[in-house]
Formats: sequence, C-alpha cells, structure tokens
Amino acid sequence: MKKIEAIIRRTKFDDVKDALLEADIEWFSYYDVRGVGKSRQGRIYRGVVYDTSCIERILISIIVRDKNVEKTVSAILKAAKTGEIGD
Repeated sequence: MKKIEAIIRRTKFDDVKDALLEADIEWFSYYDVRGVGKSRQGRIYRGVVYDTSCIERILISIIVRDKNVEKTVSAILKAAKTGEIGD
C-alpha cells in the first residue's frame, strides 16, 4: 500500500477527479489548503487592498495498492498539468 498526495490547482480538480475515476480509483479524500507564494501583489477590490501571496489549492490524498501506483500518478500528472509556473 502507498499513500499518494498531490496539491493541485482548484480549477483542475474536476479534470483530476475524472481522470482518477477512469483509472479505476474510486475513492480519495481532498482538502482545501492554502500556501504562501513567492510573488506578492496588492489588488484593490471596492476600495479594500487584498494580499495575493496566499495561494488556494486542493490537496488530494489517496491510498492505493502497489499495483495501482503508476496509473494513479500518471492520471494525476496528465490531468493537473497546465504548463504554467506552480504546477
């Protein structure tokens, strides 16, 4: 048994979920997480300044048998990749 954890963008969650279901991974848990990024910008919305250094992501946690590790990891990598910084 192996535990696989992946931190993905919120916008890619549905794609990863569908890819895992296609790979016959029927159960996993996920959590909303926040991290601190390198770039810091101040954005103003309705007169209030917001700090954008806090990055919202989703943490997926899956426990799989050894024979399913490769197909699980490849499904996550294919579905979550955007080609941008932060993948």
